[in-house]
Amino acid sequence: MQSNQLIPDSDLIAGCLEGNRRMQKQLYDQFSPKMYAVCLRYMGNADDAQDILQEGFVKIFKNLDRFRGEGSFEGWVRRIFVNTAIEQIRKKKLNLTISEKDELIESKSTSAVETINEKDLLKIVRGLSPGYRSVFNLYVVEGYSHKEIGELLGISEGTSKSQLARARMILQEKIKRY
Repeated sequence: MQSNQLIPDSDLIAGCLEGNRRMQKQLYDQFSPKMYAVCLRYMGNADDAQDILQEGFVKIFKNLDRFRGEGSFEGWVRRIFVNTAIEQIRKKKLNLTISEKDELIESKSTSAVETINEKDLLKIVRGLSPGYRSVFNLYVVEGYSHKEIGELLGISEGTSKSQLARARMILQEKIKRY
């Protein structure tokens, strides 16, 4: 079987659990491009994204027996990478707080963000500060609620909302100049 041919998730999982190196490599090959994009979206630079990619795959192989088949395997894998990136952001103690003035900002228009193509938008999003980038990714891309974001990042729900609004404003300004 060629390495670029997709193998069903159930076969990959079974092979990996049996310690089959070829299946482990295939799992990595099938999921690493998408998961690298997830890591890059959160970390903002290639070196940190690569570190998260490796750490995430270590967790996947270590915890593969915990996948219960509830929901998609790719969704389970993605969640591991998102959580790994968030853990790294917390470890680095990146500044996720903003001034009280920013808490009052509300997003009035997202039209600029909605009109740019995805590739260019992701490039611009990587330029946001880590706090804004994390909230933007969790809310807009991953679909977390502000309450969930607050719990994940250790910030208030209001701070999550204001960081999202501020991130959108910054993105709109960058898109106008783009």
